[in-house]
Amino acid sequence: MDVPVYSMSGEAVGNMSIDEIALGETVNADLLKQAFVMYHANRRQGSARSKNRAALAYSRTKIYKQKGTGRARHGDKKSNTMRGGGHAHQKTRTREDYRQDMPKKMRRKANRNALLCKLLDNEVRVIDGLSFDTARTKDFVSFLEAINVDRASLVALSGDPEKSKNARLSARNVEGVSLCRADQLNTYEMLNNRYLVIDKSDLEAWLAGPSSQTGKCSGASGGAK
Repeated sequence: MDVPVYSMSGEAVGNMSIDEIALGETVNADLLKQAFVMYHANRRQGSARSKNRAALAYSRTKIYKQKGTGRARHGDKKSNTMRGGGHAHQKTRTREDYRQDMPKKMRRKANRNALLCKLLDNEVRVIDGLSFDTARTKDFVSFLEAINVDRASLVALSGDPEKSKNARLSARNVEGVSLCRADQLNTYEMLNNRYLVIDKSDLEAWLAGPSSQTGKCSGASGGAK
C-alpha cells in the first residue's frame, strides 16, 4: 500500500510504502471492538461514591420521641428509609473495578489493525518533517487546513519533548485536536478521532518498534518498506 506523504504546506512530496499484511491484511472488527472497549474502560477513574449513614453530617439526635405520637418509631435522619438519608449499600468503586485486560499480542495486533482501518479510509496524513519554528496556534490551524483536515484529529508527536515542544504548544488550544506520543498510539485514540496526523519518521519507528512484535518470534515482523 502506497500512502502519500505531505509537506507542512500540504503539498504531496512522495509516497510511503506500508505492508498491509503486517497490519492484519483485512479489518478485524471483533478485535478492534474488544480493544476499544478495553482502552475505554481503563480510562475510567473509578471515582463513583455514595454516602452511608456514617458519612453523613446530620445530627444523631432522635427526630421525635419514641412513644405518644401515633407514628412509626424512628431514630436519626441518617436512616436509609428517610429522604436524604444514607445509602444502605454504599458505592465505593475504584479504578480496578472497571479495568479490563487483553493479551499483549492481541493489543498490538488491534493497534496495527486500527492503523490499517484508517489507511483504507484515507484518514491518515503522513507529514515529512512535522515541526514548527515557533509556538503559534494560528500556524497550526493553517497547517490543518493545508492538509485538508476538517474533523476531529489525533496528532501523534515525537517522544522527544524538545522536538515536539512547539507543535504541542501550538495545538493544545485547537478545538477538535487530540495529542499523543507517536510511540503510544493505540486503538482507542485512533478510532476515536477521524484523522491521524503523524510524522513519517515517527510512523516508521512505530511500525518497526515493539508494536510490530505480534508473532511467536522475538524479532520485529516489519511494516514499512
